Amino acid sequence: MTEPSPGQTVPTPPADAAGPAGTALGAAGIDRDNWQAPDNIRWSFQNVARVLPTTPISRGTGPVAELPVELQDLGEVEIPATEHSGARSVRSVIEATDTDGWMLLHNGTVLIEEYFGAMTPSTEHLLMSVSKSLVSTVAGVLAGSGDLDPRRPITDYVPELADSGYAGATVRNILDMRSGIRFSEDYLDPESEVRRIEEAIGWSEAARVSPGIGMYEFLTTLEAKSEHGGVFEYRSCESDVLGWVCEKIAGESMQTLMSRVLWSRLGAEQDALIVTDQYGVGMFDGGINTTLRDLARFGFVYANRGRSLTGQQVAPTTWIGDTLTTSEDVRQAFADGPGDNRMPGGAYHNQFWFPFPDSHAFLALGIHGQMIYMNPGANVVGVKLSSWGLPQDAAKLFPPIRAFEALARAVNSPAR
Repeated sequence: MTEPSPGQTVPTPPADAAGPAGTALGAAGIDRDNWQAPDNIRWSFQNVARVLPTTPISRGTGPVAELPVELQDLGEVEIPATEHSGARSVRSVIEATDTDGWMLLHNGTVLIEEYFGAMTPSTEHLLMSVSKSLVSTVAGVLAGSGDLDPRRPITDYVPELADSGYAGATVRNILDMRSGIRFSEDYLDPESEVRRIEEAIGWSEAARVSPGIGMYEFLTTLEAKSEHGGVFEYRSCESDVLGWVCEKIAGESMQTLMSRVLWSRLGAEQDALIVTDQYGVGMFDGGINTTLRDLARFGFVYANRGRSLTGQQVAPTTWIGDTLTTSEDVRQAFADGPGDNRMPGGAYHNQFWFPFPDSHAFLALGIHGQMIYMNPGANVVGVKLSSWGLPQDAAKLFPPIRAFEALARAVNSPAR
């Protein structure tokens, strides 16, 4: 049986959230089997700790980084027409894409901050796969200190994977999701690996194939289908292996490690939360929860050469530079990958998305509409937290990206 990482404890849900047989219950009977149902997502994504076990990622004891505010009415900024949609306003996109909250920073100043429904500035919202970009930033800090070498095999750090499909894969392979692992990311297929990992760690209870084995042991069961270092294929398990690598290097849990090297250095207002498995191991690929404001503080690091609003160098400049440099090989691997990501000329690198070949913008993305838009060239950061009913919805994904692009142009217009 897999053991917890050093320093990890097994968290339990709050006493007032326990239902029959220890099942955590939320509002109106929302539990582990239905919290991801379309009608429940708006509530559950803002109340994850009432349904699943979580542990904090401490903000530390430092001062809160102030966010200067100069609110502007930018809702009527026009988004140009594309082959998929006509011209429309930013406001119409926000209203049509199940927005819980969104924010726009320009030069570190808040120009837009809005919340909808029950969402408030202090609400911790599930980030889903935006979590991947936070974990990769921790890896970047370890690379900057010389403790992590992306060129080395994963098994140099996690020998427990030597008999798995990850044998022979490098850390670089998983940073860019170019391993040869067999892993389906089909969220609508209950038999896909992305859903099986949820069963293994207790995100769902019904029809569990491997009850109680936990995150680490599940990863050891994965097999390779092709050589490592090939084309890009989006696989959440890559981020989970990356988190395990980071924990092994640091000798501490991701909760403690991320607090020490990242969250305590942002000037965050609140602790973040991470959902854990039965052994206290974090769900690295999609389990982090935080506020809209603190997520914007994180995004600012990537728009500001690795420095936070506190002035601290959080991510090494070498890591920021590497992240923003997408080689022809990386772009070709993205173009040759299976499926259509609808980002022609784009790339995936260091657990970030680069949607355009001719823009400084890049993204952290999570299913059901979670997004950080970072544009260092325009000194713009956009954050959007949402509750789409479906995990993936191109009609709700790409209009907000274009909206942030239009806003970046508008706030940098000479007429302003």
